[in-house]
Amino acid sequence: MLFGAHVSTAGGLPTAIDRGVELGCRAVQIFPQSPRVWKPSVHSEESLARFRSRAEEARIVAVCHAPYLINLAGTDPEIVEKSEAVLTAAAATGRGIGAFGVIVHIGSHLGSGFDEGLTRAKPPLARVLATLTDETPLLLENSAGAGGTMGRTVEELARVIDALDAHPHLCICLDTAHLYGSGVDVGDPEAVDAMIDELDRTIGLERLRCMRTSAKG
Repeated sequence: MLFGAHVSTAGGLPTAIDRGVELGCRAVQIFPQSPRVWKPSVHSEESLARFRSRAEEARIVAVCHAPYLINLAGTDPEIVEKSEAVLTAAAATGRGIGAFGVIVHIGSHLGSGFDEGLTRAKPPLARVLATLTDETPLLLENSAGAGGTMGRTVEELARVIDALDAHPHLCICLDTAHLYGSGVDVGDPEAVDAMIDELDRTIGLERLRCMRTSAKG
């Protein structure tokens, strides 16, 4: 298991590795662009190559976290279209830096129900998955249990994976703060064991690529 931190890319993508080294990290998470704007950042091939080189030198593994604005399950077709474009760009950056995965929240069904949200999210997810590889898969992150969010539980994550025919480039990231917000007592070993057993049974532990923890949900 590799431990790391979220680090800034201010000054260019490769600076994230330098910050990781300063913190003594074995892994880093970055945003490939501002997490709160729709316009994707364009990174030069030189910047991507420099990131890969610095990461290899420092023996640091990186993951990308796609912007928070993404809502692939939304009811507004324009928002879903924008979300796919931003996620596609994040996936391209992830591939370019040799990331261990590209983390994304599916979004919210906005009260229309999980099934309808999944129907809307499935096509864009499938198109993005077609651009990725086993080395840089898409990591569905669990969400906090509020506001019609998708992927609040292991069961919901499993349903998304099943809907996409267990695509080989589709894995998951678990956020402990979000687990707690969705009713899993992460301070209780028995509760955590039960959740992991469910994950193993319904999804498979081989798809668990990343764990995140934070003070905020």
